[in-house]
Amino acid sequence: MTNLGRVGYEPAFAAQQAAHARVVAAREGGTPVLGELLLVEHDPVITISNRAGAEANLLATPALLERHGVAVARTDRGGDITYHGPGQLVAYPILDLNMLNLGLHDYMRLLEEAAIQTCGRFGVATLRDPSATGVWTVRDGKPFAKIAAMGVRVRRWVSMHGLALNVESNLDHFNLIVPCGLVGRPVTSLRKELGDRAPTFAEVREQFVPMFVDLLDEAMATAKARRTAPRHAEQ
Repeated sequence: MTNLGRVGYEPAFAAQQAAHARVVAAREGGTPVLGELLLVEHDPVITISNRAGAEANLLATPALLERHGVAVARTDRGGDITYHGPGQLVAYPILDLNMLNLGLHDYMRLLEEAAIQTCGRFGVATLRDPSATGVWTVRDGKPFAKIAAMGVRVRRWVSMHGLALNVESNLDHFNLIVPCGLVGRPVTSLRKELGDRAPTFAEVREQFVPMFVDLLDEAMATAKARRTAPRHAEQ
């Protein structure tokens, strides 16, 4: 695990690219590694994917963005548009998905599970929404407010980008966009849900890392079991 601290979007993306190159090189060199986990807290930035129509979900004018001190950056991840900023835990797992024997769908579910378990550790019940990637708080048994967003890209079957969990984010900045292109869906944070009982950013990071590592260990064990299971001859 590498904690990049608080940095802008471009330096963090460069760190991802470097980690991706290392993982690919290890595989090609015959000594494959599972990968690297980069953690970061971004300076305020709105990231826009290459999805058609994503830019239309930027609501703020350049003047308003400047007033709020929020930058705009293009990104090659999946998804639509989102906001990153101080108080949001961003995890960029750079992983060889071949070693985990995971397809993209299952990998996204693993990322969601990491956020669900982390929120649960602090007493916030969350769940998935079958119609929208991410992790949501619960109201009347249904997904309500988004607390963690996901967006990934896979190149040469090594993952980039990842998840963003709102710990004590400035939620007003989400009003500058239509978050993830989902009209009318609120955004929340652990701070908003828990008030004075909310954990610090550092406490959330300390809980997230071992939970994520445990999920990777489980995936690795499952992948190994599948590879070593005897194949029955066809009848």
